[in-house]
Amino acid sequence: MTELLRLEKIRKTFPGVLANDDVDLSIEQGEIHALLGENGAGKTTLMNCVYGLYRPDSGKIFWKGKEVSVHQARDAIALGIGMVHQHFMLVPPLTVAENVVLGLPLPREPLLDLSAVEKEVQQTGERYGLLVNPKAQIWQLPVGVQQRVEILKALYRKAELLILDEPTAVLTPGEVEELFKVLRSLANQGISIIFITHKLEEVMALCDRVTVLRNGRKVATVNTSDTNTRELAKMMVGREVFLDIKKPDLMPGEVVLRVKNLSALDNRELPAVKSVSFYIRRNEILGIAGVDGNGQTELAEVLFGMRKATNGTVEVLGYDVTNCSPLEIINRGVAYIPPDRQHTGLLLDFTITENLIGKSYYKLPLSKNGIFQSRPIAEFAASSIKKFDIRTPGPDLKVKLLSGGNQQKVVLAREMSGNPALVIAAQPTRGLDVGATEYVRNQMVEARNTGAAILLISTELEEILTLSDRIAVMYEGEIVGIVPAKGADIHEISEMMAGVLRVGDLTAMDI
Repeated sequence: MTELLRLEKIRKTFPGVLANDDVDLSIEQGEIHALLGENGAGKTTLMNCVYGLYRPDSGKIFWKGKEVSVHQARDAIALGIGMVHQHFMLVPPLTVAENVVLGLPLPREPLLDLSAVEKEVQQTGERYGLLVNPKAQIWQLPVGVQQRVEILKALYRKAELLILDEPTAVLTPGEVEELFKVLRSLANQGISIIFITHKLEEVMALCDRVTVLRNGRKVATVNTSDTNTRELAKMMVGREVFLDIKKPDLMPGEVVLRVKNLSALDNRELPAVKSVSFYIRRNEILGIAGVDGNGQTELAEVLFGMRKATNGTVEVLGYDVTNCSPLEIINRGVAYIPPDRQHTGLLLDFTITENLIGKSYYKLPLSKNGIFQSRPIAEFAASSIKKFDIRTPGPDLKVKLLSGGNQQKVVLAREMSGNPALVIAAQPTRGLDVGATEYVRNQMVEARNTGAAILLISTELEEILTLSDRIAVMYEGEIVGIVPAKGADIHEISEMMAGVLRVGDLTAMDI
């Protein structure tokens, strides 16, 4: 096959961090090549160097056999390189067509012949199997379709190489399947794809070859047909990874959380949680399974006081906390791990220390008479960083400079300090690599073993089955079944997730 892109000895450093350490990489025409590694392994940094967002400190980039200099994204686009970022670069009020041509010179500039653009966008979409209404506004589109628009933007600019950064992180299983069909079709048409990920199953299902990075260095490049998920995980982490967590059988204790007939609206004022009832006891993990968007996020927000209930009650250790403020609920011993660490879990421009003390900065020993106590704060930060294995040059680093896995560890360290009675964990391993996922799951089980009640909300059915003691399934805002995790029938749970099966008298079971 023809080599399209070659990187030789790419090196990139940031203050206190060696992000890429003399990395070599070769991409052939028409192949889907996975770039695999833990959070912080240097995958995105390497591709940002290819795309011109960063300048490598040393090394060479070859495009179609010729050495090139890529100083900015415009240079990469001119070569035929397109990049779809994990957080989309779209303007929500504009239409699909307007987003696709945004920044491009047009024949009748400064006038925009929108109907002609819409026709061209439609034709490009049809050619590559990316059917999107060019007149639709971005904010009206689901996440999976927005991602199609990002790919369409790159193809409209004649991209021959597509770099996709964690493209499945925010997609439902159905949307992932649709994306894979599109990517296979593009590869068959000669377009090369670099697939940045940490999801081993996706690598094996989609990619031709895989390059593994660890701590900024290239470990190996192998054909997916010659390897397996276990070997790839070992290359990523440098040791065997055990996602099948050992969870001892425990006798559940007192009821910590009791929810009765709880209802709530979503941001559009439509019913999102519909007369939900359940309870969780100490030493127990109740997993909430379901396809994303069936009311799980709204349920977590109501329980933590971030969204108002329209009906029903929430009790924590016998206290009615319905529609109380988050601070009041925190003071009842509740911890909350939100589904989006960057928007609701962390203050990105604050330091690691400032984020770690976010829930307890006003209490002794961190604060006395309204004055911060620097030594106890420093000791608390140091012990949290050590206990939760947060990989950082120091506690004063801004949290936005950490990898996703380490950002999640900061959230865990803050929320798990003080031994909470109830932990509400919404998508706690979303976007994490196998090593960080193993760590987070162990923390959940350890909290359960030491007396906490855990509400685990996850779209990863394997995670629900591994960690839960009981499993509740949500569909269109309702709980349609609650079953013991031990011996659970996966097909039965899948049917409940699809809304075709209900199990038991739920009201009698949980009140």
